[in-house]
Amino acid sequence: MNAPRIALVTGATQGLGRALVEGLAARLDPADLVLLTGRDAGRVAQAAGEVARSPRSRSRVEGRLLDVTDTAAVTALAAELRDLHGGVDIVISNAIAPLVPDRSQAAQADEFIDVANVATHTILRSYGPVLRPGGRLIVVASSLGTLGHLDPRLHRLFDGVPLDRVESAVESWRGAIHAGTLDAAGWPHWINVPSKVAQVAAVRAVAAERRERDLATGTLVASVCPGMVDTRASRPWFSDYGHAQTPERAARAVLDLVLAEDVDPVLYGELIRFGKVVPWHGGTPPTEQERVIIP
Repeated sequence: MNAPRIALVTGATQGLGRALVEGLAARLDPADLVLLTGRDAGRVAQAAGEVARSPRSRSRVEGRLLDVTDTAAVTALAAELRDLHGGVDIVISNAIAPLVPDRSQAAQADEFIDVANVATHTILRSYGPVLRPGGRLIVVASSLGTLGHLDPRLHRLFDGVPLDRVESAVESWRGAIHAGTLDAAGWPHWINVPSKVAQVAAVRAVAAERRERDLATGTLVASVCPGMVDTRASRPWFSDYGHAQTPERAARAVLDLVLAEDVDPVLYGELIRFGKVVPWHGGTPPTEQERVIIP
């Protein structure tokens, strides 16, 4: 008999994260455990309780307080899951810090980078070693996360480099934001672009080190683009929601990938959108108009 599967989703009290938890709870087995995490204790408890009581839920659902910017807490939870369960089977790194139009990009940069990038690095480092054979380690990113969306001068910072070099590039970019030197180095002012490229580069760096043994055990490390999703975080930036998905619909494609029985080697380590690879070297720097509508 197979051991119960353990799944964890970050940023899961609302939007896509909650929809991912709901989908996992509906599609996993009764003995399996889904951990719904977030940084607000009240919202975590409420969301986990609602999902657990849903008639669609088949598996166990528990809420866990987790601020992904707290490196010690992220590491401690990974160690706990290793000690209690022998590891984890599904990790979906989904937490974001929403951007708002009425504040400057620079004023929002630190929190955004800490959640989207520094926390992603911590999750990759902490949960990669405790991912059980056949597991899934997934980072929710964006189709903006390809090299072509950056000035060619910046490609060398992210292309084919190890995780520590990605981390250094992120901190160099952060420094340029605060020093007011973005233009001189070629960094875009829209912070979502370098952030997403760095997320995908971090996943590629970890996947490059693990590829052979992961494919031998049916394990998947990848980043995903869920497409345009209508959430509280995205609403300030959109005027037309006609093409936006509900979180529930967006979660389906992600979960189809996560719960697929076999791992397609073509998908391993890549940015995946609706089951297809988004070319790493593709894309062009977004225009002023496009930057707020590209998912």
